[in-house]
Amino acid sequence: MYLRSDERGPAVSNRLALRIALFGGIAVVLFAILFFRLWRLQVLDGEQYLAEAKNNRTREYRVSAPRGEILDRNGELLVGNRTSLALQVNPRKLPEDPAERRAELSQLADLTHSTLRRVRRTMREELKLAPAAPVTLRRDVGHFLVYYLQENQDRFPGVEVQRVFVRDYPNATLAAHILGNVGEISPEELKDPRYKDLQPGDEVGQDGVEDTYDGFLRGDPGLTRIQVDALGQPTPNGRLVSKPPAPGESLKLSIDAEVQAAGEAGLASYGSGAFVTMDVRTGEILGLGSSPTFEPTLFTRPLTQKQVDETYLNPAAPLANRAISGLYPTGSTFKLITALAALEEGAISPTDVIVDGGSITVGGQPFQNAGGAALGAVDMARALEVSSDVYFYLLGQEMWNTGGLQRWAHKLGIGRPTGIDLPVPAGAEGLLPSQHWRNQLYEEGGTDRPWSVGDNIQLATGQGDLQANPLQMAIAYAALGNGGTVVTPHVGKEVTDAAGRVLKEFDPPAQRQVKIDPESRSVILEGLHDAAQSPGGTSYEVFGGFPVPVAGKTGTAQRDEQADQSWYVILAPYPDPKIVTAVTIEEGGFGAESAAPAALDILEAYFNKHTTGPAGPNGGSPG
Repeated sequence: MYLRSDERGPAVSNRLALRIALFGGIAVVLFAILFFRLWRLQVLDGEQYLAEAKNNRTREYRVSAPRGEILDRNGELLVGNRTSLALQVNPRKLPEDPAERRAELSQLADLTHSTLRRVRRTMREELKLAPAAPVTLRRDVGHFLVYYLQENQDRFPGVEVQRVFVRDYPNATLAAHILGNVGEISPEELKDPRYKDLQPGDEVGQDGVEDTYDGFLRGDPGLTRIQVDALGQPTPNGRLVSKPPAPGESLKLSIDAEVQAAGEAGLASYGSGAFVTMDVRTGEILGLGSSPTFEPTLFTRPLTQKQVDETYLNPAAPLANRAISGLYPTGSTFKLITALAALEEGAISPTDVIVDGGSITVGGQPFQNAGGAALGAVDMARALEVSSDVYFYLLGQEMWNTGGLQRWAHKLGIGRPTGIDLPVPAGAEGLLPSQHWRNQLYEEGGTDRPWSVGDNIQLATGQGDLQANPLQMAIAYAALGNGGTVVTPHVGKEVTDAAGRVLKEFDPPAQRQVKIDPESRSVILEGLHDAAQSPGGTSYEVFGGFPVPVAGKTGTAQRDEQADQSWYVILAPYPDPKIVTAVTIEEGGFGAESAAPAALDILEAYFNKHTTGPAGPNGGSPG
């Protein structure tokens, strides 16, 4: 129908037409983008997203591997494994509502004797490195808690209890300082190349051989992959992959459980102290202990505050391994080193006689025997037998400005790292005082005087600024006993697989060879033998009736603000020693009063022999 111009509506404005065209263009562009995006998702990236979708339907769980067993040299079990229950949280199954989630985690914290803050920190740290893995809140949970959680499963969604392996110690505290303990890997340790394949929640050795030989003991974790539904629940027949864990390899130590037990019992009878028993030729440690000790089982479960206080804050330091890091003056046990240095440096001959009048005065300062006893004419062997301080004071005076005493002490391992295959704290090498050391200290203002002859006199009898540990003394005596080999002490003997096949043996080479004149060795051993088993010897009361010939030396060390420290170092059998034992007892008195009887217990266990009876009165110096 034709309309006149005055009958038509208003004409569409140019502006409106522009808007319609613009919106239409935008719509076309958006449609094109959406089309391209869908095309890319389905065609170009389809396989990638299909794989991710499949991954969302699966869950992977690491299965911890049992650590390898630790055995003594005769195959006796020292550390094994037991199954334990671990409380785990699956964050995907926790309530989505923040308030409900907080309430559940707070209840879990109360049930596990923890705090909400600690629970959240644990979850945050573990999820940061392993987002898909359940978070372990606590190991070794009790059955009562398990039953409670099972009965109230609807109140604790996402909470699971899994069986895991936990270290088991059938002999309680035996060899605790050697064995060490395991613990959950820390964030700092995860950055260590040693642990590059581990994840939060994995356990690693934290001390002792558990740390040193962790790479052998740890094993390889297994893997379980299961299929889940949209709610994250396992589907029927949902297990897709199951790779069992590979157990760690077993570690056989050089320790003899009977020798170890005898040494620890001897220490416990007298108080704080340490002992070492070692093969003088190979450096194999047969026993090594420190008192007080601790229960390794403590570290298999969370510690209460009381246990933390008793273990970490205890002034008696039960975690400290005094055998390898306890630093003390050694008293007269150092006289073996002084004797060897004097003979090899030409300061005296074995037959030279000195008249011991009970004391000497040097630079206006008196130095006297213990108790002021005058021991008369003594040569080298006799001086060792009766522990004549005056004899060795004079040797220290003779060598005070030559450095000969320090040279030989250094050769034999005093003031040097021992090389043992156990974690050793910094500074455990101790201090071998010397003219250079004190003079430098004096120049720096660390002491009020330079080196003097009195310092060397004190060192000659194991006093003054000397700081040594029992293992160092055992190494020094072993070098004399074997003719000059400074051995590398070690507790690791071999690694075996599940079938008992030896995979690796540990036989570290000697640290060095020291040339010792056979005559010097012979006269010193003779003096030590007489000290132990001749009437009048300083430890005759203890070893006079022992059926195996031995050569031993007592030591009584003075320490500031403490009672005398007891020492005893012994080589057996005499004259061709196989083992050396060094014992020290803090505030134990004379060497023959506590350290020597403890050493006797060890030798009786090693030789499976007992003393024939009391040896009679001791006529010598207390040493």
